[in-house]
Amino acid sequence: MQKFLKDIFTSQQYDENNFFLIAGPCVVESEELLLEIGEKVSDICKKLGIPYIFKASYRKANRTSGSSFTGLGDDLALGMIAKVKKQFLIPATTDIHAKDEAVLAAQHVDILQIPAFLCRQTDLLETAAKTGKIVNVKKGQFVSGEAMKFAVEKIRKAGNDKIMLTERGNTFGYQDLVVDYRNIPIMKSHGVPVVMDCTHSLQQPNQSAGITGGNPQMIETIAKAAIATGADGLFIETHPNPSIAKSDGANMLKLDLLESLLEKLLKIRNAITQ
Repeated sequence: MQKFLKDIFTSQQYDENNFFLIAGPCVVESEELLLEIGEKVSDICKKLGIPYIFKASYRKANRTSGSSFTGLGDDLALGMIAKVKKQFLIPATTDIHAKDEAVLAAQHVDILQIPAFLCRQTDLLETAAKTGKIVNVKKGQFVSGEAMKFAVEKIRKAGNDKIMLTERGNTFGYQDLVVDYRNIPIMKSHGVPVVMDCTHSLQQPNQSAGITGGNPQMIETIAKAAIATGADGLFIETHPNPSIAKSDGANMLKLDLLESLLEKLLKIRNAITQ
């Protein structure tokens, strides 16, 4: 595990040869929900020795329908994320969509996440880099693993070597995604940790109902294959009741299924590192 990742896990005991987990709800819905998920996932990860990063979007800028939930307000939502981070002594991440969001979000989190649709947005990458925070760039659904070297170069040229890349599938027709697992070793060859987004890669976008669909029963398959092909980390959005989640409920993992999944993944990780 690269030093910049070790630095944010200072309060956690873990095997550094293990994969790390980025997990939480898609969006900040309430402080109660964030604390519930943060506590449950933190406890599971401590038990299993998995480094844990809490994730929640403080604002949802990319929604299919204009009537979809976008957030509670920037300052309020970021404050709630910061509370989870402080209460459970865990690092946190959130996504940003425009360069003027970078400095604001950087005051509350350890990692700035660049959404897949914006992975080529030069000014956003450069501004995120200049905050000094870790920058996690999601690979666009329209981009190859090889081409993500240009996102890495932009961040490095802006003076920041703390970079991660996240695989989240490629567009397959109008309403589906497919994961090309060659992208994991290819993106690792850029000299950065690579994360597999196990939930967004199962989205079924552009539905006529105006709400993105999903295929959550395949989360375990996606995660197992990612660990087997050398992913450094996993990204899993989770919720106690995905059916009432305000965003991406169709492809989330139910919270009470997380521990058993992680136990299976640890067995795969141990098998490939022996």
